[in-house]
Amino acid sequence: MIYRILADAVVTLHFGFILFVVFGGLLAVRRRWILLLHLPAAIWGALIEFQGWLCPLTTLEWRLRQAGGEAAYGRGFIEHYLVPIVYPDRLTPELQAVLGAAVLLINGAVYGWLFRRRKRMDGDRGIG
Repeated sequence: MIYRILADAVVTLHFGFILFVVFGGLLAVRRRWILLLHLPAAIWGALIEFQGWLCPLTTLEWRLRQAGGEAAYGRGFIEHYLVPIVYPDRLTPELQAVLGAAVLLINGAVYGWLFRRRKRMDGDRGIG
């Protein structure tokens, strides 16, 4: 039972990490220090998709499920709602490339906007 709970926690963490990779740049609007966490996370997320690598969180979840005697996913809330988002059925190399490009495009747009905003604010203050 404990292994299933831990595996479910890993899936939830994984989902949160994916959300942070895709949308974490928006948090930098208010908290600039988040850039230090988000940039490496976004690069990692894009690399995972472009290279077709297996995320260590996936491996950890699988090992926890195996340790708990599970061969496949159950039908609980987490498995029903979160697992299909984290592990799409039809995940192909082409779809992974699209997902990696989406991470770069979304975050490039956010960081470009932040850079222009900061530059404009510094210009208004007579800095630079």
